[in-house]
Amino acid sequence: MVKTVTYSPAYTLVPTYECFNRCSYCNFRREPGEDDWMSLARGREILQSLRDGVGPQVTEILILSGEVHPQHPRRGLWFQRIFNLCQLALSLGFLPHTNVGPLSEGEMASLKTVNVSMGLMLEQVTPKLLETFHRHAPSKQPERRILQLELAGKLRIPFTTGLLLGIGETTKDCQNSLMEIARIHHRWGHIQEVILQPHRLGQRQESAVEAFQLPQLPEVVALARDILPPEVTLQIPPNLVETPEILLACLAAGAQDLGGIGPRDEVNPDYPHWQCQRLHEILQPAGWQLRSRLPVYPQWESWVSGKPRSQLERIRQKSCQG
Repeated sequence: MVKTVTYSPAYTLVPTYECFNRCSYCNFRREPGEDDWMSLARGREILQSLRDGVGPQVTEILILSGEVHPQHPRRGLWFQRIFNLCQLALSLGFLPHTNVGPLSEGEMASLKTVNVSMGLMLEQVTPKLLETFHRHAPSKQPERRILQLELAGKLRIPFTTGLLLGIGETTKDCQNSLMEIARIHHRWGHIQEVILQPHRLGQRQESAVEAFQLPQLPEVVALARDILPPEVTLQIPPNLVETPEILLACLAAGAQDLGGIGPRDEVNPDYPHWQCQRLHEILQPAGWQLRSRLPVYPQWESWVSGKPRSQLERIRQKSCQG
């Protein structure tokens, strides 16, 4: 019997790489001043990349950003740029999915009007990481991330979250984090997918933290599948597992999705995405069929309204005609 694994044809836009957090394992952030994110030239660059750099199969535009402090004087301008990018993506026929760090309830409610889904990595709920890798990362306080997941449920936003693996957590820590996600989903029913993301070494990270031991990843997948409700999809980034054998073992353990696949992994730039042809060559001999999906899963489409709903219906209609 042929088994199905999904992915989202995606393109990532980054309003800014600047971030007030300093997670010592991060390969994404830039120092203030390194990224002139408010310049007109940067705005034109993003617009040009969206118009010219997106392949014909892409449906998802992922808006991914460094975090601006809630009390920063440019927080409003930063948020407006994110909102505008979502509007632009919709106007050009795409479906936005935004993941830009913790937001207020008002900010989330506003972005709901221009997104089909949103996301935020929980990472780990153990507070001990605030003494190590999150020492200089105020928004990584577990209660702040948990509140974001709760607000997304309250606002009926289809949501993606996940665990970061290999940053000093124990198996018990992973179990507690998964149980917290399950608790929140049982209350609100809005968690579409959980990413299990192994930390990989990168050129820009500041600390000497070692990479996650990849042979352990199928065990984490199995643990997550045992704890999370069956309707919550487990996602594995194939470019971070490095070998086909580990990828297939993760699928056998319960992973069902490979995430967004596009020209570049902005969070892990040292690890290029595996493109569809390579994935087909790995999956098909093992009995897996690769299928594209939209950034909102079918069971949550009824939560989408307004312009995102109209765009979703146009894409559905086009797909049926094709």
